[in-house]
Amino acid sequence: MERIVQQVDFRTPKKIKLLRVAAYARVSNGKDAMLHSLSAQVSYYNTLIQNNPEWLFCGIYADEALTGTKSNRAEFQKMLTACRNGEIDLVITKSISRFARNTVTLLETVRELKDLGVDVFFEEQNIHTMSADGELMLTILSSYAQEESFSASENQKWRIRSDFQQGKVSSMRMLGYKRTTDGSLEIIPEEAVIVKRIFSDYLSGIGKLKIANTLNEERILTINGCTWTTEDIRRILQNEKYAGNMLLQKSYRENHITKKCRKNSGELPQYYVEESHKPIIETQIFKSVQELFKKRSELFTPPKSTVAVYPFTGKILCGCCGKNYRRKTTATVIVWICSTYNTKGKKYCPTAKQIPEEKLYAACCDALEISDFNEDIFRSEIQQIIVPAPNQLEFIFHNSAMKTVEWQDRSRSESWTDEMRKQAGLISKERRWHKCP
Repeated sequence: MERIVQQVDFRTPKKIKLLRVAAYARVSNGKDAMLHSLSAQVSYYNTLIQNNPEWLFCGIYADEALTGTKSNRAEFQKMLTACRNGEIDLVITKSISRFARNTVTLLETVRELKDLGVDVFFEEQNIHTMSADGELMLTILSSYAQEESFSASENQKWRIRSDFQQGKVSSMRMLGYKRTTDGSLEIIPEEAVIVKRIFSDYLSGIGKLKIANTLNEERILTINGCTWTTEDIRRILQNEKYAGNMLLQKSYRENHITKKCRKNSGELPQYYVEESHKPIIETQIFKSVQELFKKRSELFTPPKSTVAVYPFTGKILCGCCGKNYRRKTTATVIVWICSTYNTKGKKYCPTAKQIPEEKLYAACCDALEISDFNEDIFRSEIQQIIVPAPNQLEFIFHNSAMKTVEWQDRSRSESWTDEMRKQAGLISKERRWHKCP
């Protein structure tokens, strides 16, 4: 009888390395149909990746954004970070236009991922970036995507300018009004009360800062849900829409890639429409405010030729409120002080503290390791100075290095001027004279 011997392999089975796969999805607000909505894309990719036995699910990154620029997409940035950390091998996305809207951004990102060993698969175009002809095809196709983005941007601009010519607003957010479906403006009564109050207070002699502080103390927020500033008050006082008129196209978008908003200083036509909607402020009151505003501006704004720029102007940042420090001349010494603390008080910036200018110069010399302050060296070396706490300065260098310097308060004797000492001497003599029998 023949004996059958079965060979058994007792070695540990070889592990198959799974491909770490993630997906990226993006939709533009209000533009994509329901089938292509963000939730639908997320559900689709979740099923696709987890049903493949050779893939390891590494998450879905999804952005809901108005633009396809890299800097405006939080999830896109998180995905890139994960790739840089070596956590992803393959990224799946719907199309080139979903991944990036312009050729430069697309190719920069794809090349970086390629160097990291990360493949990107575009479903609609059926392209793997790690393939031999992937980058050539991407260059061609991404150019079409950029042109498509440009065409969409131009169509949008045409629609907005067409509305302007008809005296309509395409989009708007301002206190006191809301935009109706036909592009006209409708008053919001409860917000109009605040607008009328601002105009009334200003005409009665109350300044912009006082108006802003009063509204903040009463916990009345701006249309964007923020605290009031003098700039917010100025914009309301000078907005012609409150008098029932409209100046349209005050600003414009730089281009379809950066989408940066620029003030229109004559680059594009503007449209002034009189009596376009119901006013909140009477015409005469609005004109009176403009005249008063001009008079006050001329009175309190020094000529440009007399405005001095100092080495520290725009360089010192408050670590508490994020505002810049400004130069101020006091009765005894020149100091640099947080603009919030100076205008609104300690209540709005509790940890800020004024810095004597001489102490600031000394701290700069310590940070730069020089004996005497040199403005050229300061500007070439120091990018910014942050004040994280009282008596502490963080110097940020242009090469990204950082150095912390602490400074000491001036002694009482240092704070006294010659005139103050002279005056104190006279008072002391007078007291002694009165004590004499």
